[in-house]
Amino acid sequence: MCTNYTPTKKAEWARSILGVDLPNSYSDEAYPNFLAPVVMKSHQNERIACGLARFGLIPAWAKNDKISRHTYNARSETVAEKPSYRNAWRKRQFCLILVDNFYEPCYETGKAVRWSIETTDFNPFGIAGIWDKWIDPASGEMVASFSMLTVNADEHPVMHKFHKTGDEKRTPVIIQPEHYNRWLGADLTTAKEMITWADMPTLQTSPQPKIHPRKTI
Repeated sequence: MCTNYTPTKKAEWARSILGVDLPNSYSDEAYPNFLAPVVMKSHQNERIACGLARFGLIPAWAKNDKISRHTYNARSETVAEKPSYRNAWRKRQFCLILVDNFYEPCYETGKAVRWSIETTDFNPFGIAGIWDKWIDPASGEMVASFSMLTVNADEHPVMHKFHKTGDEKRTPVIIQPEHYNRWLGADLTTAKEMITWADMPTLQTSPQPKIHPRKTI
């Protein structure tokens, strides 16, 4: 599972690749419940926009936002059936999570060591996600939130080495830049076909110190 990543702040890249402007203020690292930039596409007018949303999907029916502590990753194998995700999936509420790198624990030394995963070209990249809207019953505020889509990575040349021995290996699905628009406007059949690690860019890893950034709201 991916619980921690670096949202990109490379405005030039976002503008040139996706034609969007990044939001003004968000944390250097994102954890569940943090705000981070995502890109969405309107199915009505095909307009593409980027805005801040909360990491950890809150379904429209939720009574409070506590569920987001458990919904930051959505298993692609069950996303169409799980109550937390199925409404967003059926409505084709797909998004791109804009990332410089993400982090996973490696246990090769016997202890959990945080490693950074990024593409070999060092460019930002888009992780496939789904999003939903929730109205806070206490304040009436509309909250947009999202989850990363993941797949089994037991056979992935890089991602297979993370997490504890015996645990299933998973990876977020990275979409190639030439397919960003296709993902954002995908029908359900196409979306299922695109959720695979086989088409992801080549990844590289390195051990990283852990920091504790302050949450930006």
